[in-house]
Amino acid sequence: MEVAVTKGRVEGIFVGASAAAPLDAVREVSAEQGRGLVGDRYWSGQGTFWKPLGDREVTLIETESLESLAAEAGISLQPRDARRNIATRGIRLNDLVNRRFRVGEAILLGIRLCEPCGHLERLTGKTLRPALNGRGGLRAAIMRSGTIRVGDGIRTTGEIEAASAAESTSAVQTAH
Repeated sequence: MEVAVTKGRVEGIFVGASAAAPLDAVREVSAEQGRGLVGDRYWSGQGTFWKPLGDREVTLIETESLESLAAEAGISLQPRDARRNIATRGIRLNDLVNRRFRVGEAILLGIRLCEPCGHLERLTGKTLRPALNGRGGLRAAIMRSGTIRVGDGIRTTGEIEAASAAESTSAVQTAH
């Protein structure tokens, strides 16, 4: 059986203690099923758009989208300023809507796209919606709690199952 290939990786992790507060970069975070990222404004019910819904638990954005924003529109936006929790590289987040995927130790479910909004534009002072439309990120629910670290791989469900099967096979062979 082929071992899973990591599709992408975590480039940055960002949490904010309260609504509209600047986000802090952290090296690792605990993802708590049904709540969000420990220490983040949505985990504590303090986010601007907080509702007890899974699509508020974690947000992700591709660093490639931010690089394209700079190259195409001349707008520089750092990952923390995009107001998303996890900056990724090497994986198309739009393809993860309605799919389970692993980020570090956590299993997430892509719920819907996280389009840029007027709130983000007010906080950054930049017109972002036209240039980031369709690539503003992903909203996800946490299906299994776990730690997420900068540098962790991101894998899709089929790859998660293949990796689990390979690990189980290896454990059985080692036991004999």
